[in-house]
Amino acid sequence: MSLKNKLPGLLGFGTAPLGNMFRNIPEAEARATVDAAWEQGIRYFDTAPFYGAGLAEIRLGAALSRHKRDDYVLSTKVGRVIFDETEEPAARNLGEKGGLFEFGRPNRIVNDYTADATLRSIDDSLKRLNTDRLDIVWVHDIAQDFYGDEWLTQFETARKGAFRALTRLREAGVIKAWGLGVNRVEPCELTLDLSEAQPDGFLLAGRYTLLDHERALQRLMPAAAKRNVDIVVGGPYSSGVLAGGTHFEYQKASPEIIAKVEHIKRIAQRHNVSVKAAALQFSLANPAVAAVIPGASRPERIAEDRAALAEVIPPAFWHEMREQKLVAADAPLPVDRKQEK
Repeated sequence: MSLKNKLPGLLGFGTAPLGNMFRNIPEAEARATVDAAWEQGIRYFDTAPFYGAGLAEIRLGAALSRHKRDDYVLSTKVGRVIFDETEEPAARNLGEKGGLFEFGRPNRIVNDYTADATLRSIDDSLKRLNTDRLDIVWVHDIAQDFYGDEWLTQFETARKGAFRALTRLREAGVIKAWGLGVNRVEPCELTLDLSEAQPDGFLLAGRYTLLDHERALQRLMPAAAKRNVDIVVGGPYSSGVLAGGTHFEYQKASPEIIAKVEHIKRIAQRHNVSVKAAALQFSLANPAVAAVIPGASRPERIAEDRAALAEVIPPAFWHEMREQKLVAADAPLPVDRKQEK
């Protein structure tokens, strides 16, 4: 059930930005970014139909088509079906994530977590990605941030539909693993409590970062580790605010978040540490975490991610972060591992 033996390394590439998230990214820049990831040794790529209404999948598929399929791991998501007819992207009802992909393709997006829609979504993704198979499939966004009070209704549809369809595909060897790809902890906790559903892992975006990790620490991380269900951390830079950007949770960061980031920056500067390195290495320090998959839309960002992963962070930085209560007292830190050795 573990993902750690299925993923080729600790660092993957999240392709949400390639769906024109926040801005209109030129084709050449998108292609160069995927090429840079490959050149930096990244071999796990995650995408979704939702990212620009298929745009990220199309771009990723085109870039990876010159490589041997056995040389990389590929995941995408189900729960949304992309149609040929069009709609106004800016007018989509995306819950708390309004306007997220307003620069993406105008194709109509329909939320559907039934078994039939799951199979159709996979077939459509295979075509957009120009590939013959997927390694991992995540059930996408069955959570409060997109569906509000209706999220449990969507979850129940997925339990009866997508969960069972993906389990059958895994048992038949069509896919290697499945799980949830969400921005909230509660759907993962609920899935772990189900006797019939046995996911291999969760792609948890934004909920195990330097800025937001206490809720996940309470129950999800220890429960997942106990059941050998691994976590892939998406959005380790909290939508960019930990990497010099202005967004947190896909929206403009609040003054409180900006103040917290500035506090972290001051400590990092005193210890000659990059905040990106601290962010990646913090997420990976939890034993339940199998990999981190930061997103990028510019080629130079990939080399920064690789360097951040390799950066040596002095123990004094982590001690000060804990003393200043910028990380939870019980959060595993890289310095804890060193002390155990």
